[in-house]
Amino acid sequence: MAVKTKQSALDKVLGDFRLFAKNFVKIIDNNGDTVPFVLNHEQENFTKNMGKYNIILKGRQIGFTTWSLAYMLYSAVTKPDTNYLIMTHHNKVTQQLLKRIKKMYKSLPHERYPNLFPKLEMNNRDGLYMSNGSGIQVATAGGEDSISGNTFELIHLSEMAKYPDEAQDEIIATAIPALAKNPNSKIIIESTAMGINLYQDIFMKAYRGQSTWKPFFYSWLAKAYAKQFRHSFDEAETHFKLHNKGDRMQPKHLEKDEIELRDKYGANYRQLMFRRYYIETNSLEKFQREFPTTPDEAFLTTNKSVFDTRMIVERLNHIVQPLPYTEVQDELPSTLHKYLNKSLFIYHLPKKGVKHYGGVDVSSGSGGDNDNSTIAIYNKEGQQMASFYSNEIPVYEFASVVNDLGRFFNYAYICVERNSYGTPLLERLRKEYGYLNLLKQKIFDQKGKKKLQLGFMTTNQTKSIIVSDMKENFECGLINIECFQTLEEMKIFQEQNGKTGNKRGKGMHDDLVIATAMAVQAMKQCKYYVDI
Repeated sequence: MAVKTKQSALDKVLGDFRLFAKNFVKIIDNNGDTVPFVLNHEQENFTKNMGKYNIILKGRQIGFTTWSLAYMLYSAVTKPDTNYLIMTHHNKVTQQLLKRIKKMYKSLPHERYPNLFPKLEMNNRDGLYMSNGSGIQVATAGGEDSISGNTFELIHLSEMAKYPDEAQDEIIATAIPALAKNPNSKIIIESTAMGINLYQDIFMKAYRGQSTWKPFFYSWLAKAYAKQFRHSFDEAETHFKLHNKGDRMQPKHLEKDEIELRDKYGANYRQLMFRRYYIETNSLEKFQREFPTTPDEAFLTTNKSVFDTRMIVERLNHIVQPLPYTEVQDELPSTLHKYLNKSLFIYHLPKKGVKHYGGVDVSSGSGGDNDNSTIAIYNKEGQQMASFYSNEIPVYEFASVVNDLGRFFNYAYICVERNSYGTPLLERLRKEYGYLNLLKQKIFDQKGKKKLQLGFMTTNQTKSIIVSDMKENFECGLINIECFQTLEEMKIFQEQNGKTGNKRGKGMHDDLVIATAMAVQAMKQCKYYVDI
């Protein structure tokens, strides 16, 4: 009877990763002691809720690499003929993780259970391979291809934001087909924030519910830090008492941002003392980068945008939702109905007699990852009324959209960027649709005579001017942007080597930024060639 009871208990441990980790796996804790691996609150949360496609954004040292190594070891031991891969950003880190997984394997109670754990048949710098046919591989991003041609039960891309930009897309493209074709296979992307890249794009889309990836965000207020950073928390509290007559932090000590952290995010006084201590010894920017409160904060502190990213994030929290189809359909021309709340978003309906100003950026309409054709409409007070973006509408069709939308908004005064696609659009607006309320730019011809030219021609000099004008209008509150996508583009709009714009690539557009900049130029001229 005792033998059956012992076997039943053993089977229970082998059937539950959390019990396996606690009873069999040993790790080195923050004090340098060898201890059983007991999952912290956040590791428990992830274990219970992970799906097939997982992406994690986190602060420093919360323990997900340790979790992953232990989970792979557990799975390899209990599931014969399965393979696992963990990839890092640097070869030294990769080899360090390999040492840790080998140490975990050695920590298993082999002597106590001599026939329970599979033996190691191969142990080299690429991983370890067991007698039950299972193996755990390690790899470095940008190194040899370790994914193609293999099948894995679990793939963990650790610190993906630090992978070379050109490697991130290729690694994802090869990793997903390499997952075993069963319900239990998984991929985990995990990283701290590191600027604007594919990792940021995947996480934010998942966080907004726009993809199949399941997002997990663990801020500096995670419960794990209270235990793992206990000594740092004690130091912070001692330091605070030393400078506050022996008192712990109280409501009277709180600064404005600390009050918000307490009331909005639930920070306790011990956490706030740690935060203040860290900022005093480092900086606020470093704290927000290493220990973010929100995903937006994590990415904005690792990204240098032309526009004030803190103001963008604040604006994102207060934008209005586009008007529903039922509120707009009777007002809007029927030709625009098919675009409504797909490419066209109306935030406010026009009022009679109020002047409106629009900006237009034109692309080829060839789809794929190519540029969008965009429109931004504002009223005379700077309130955004509408936005439009699509990269699947050819120029001739887009001209009809611009005409119909401009006339709907009280014959808006429109500034079109004059480029290879903007010029034919201007010709169609003027000749085919008879649209008269278009911005004209003063230029000099080769004879030195001044003349007016339809549209706004951008050069390196004029682009700097229009971006500067838009930045001033936004940051001084002269325009109120409602378009979510425009604000997202502004977050990653950068200046590099004297040129402004966003990186080329999937999701890295700046066309709505340019449309808004054109609308600002229309407002700046403050003209109207027609009566309304």
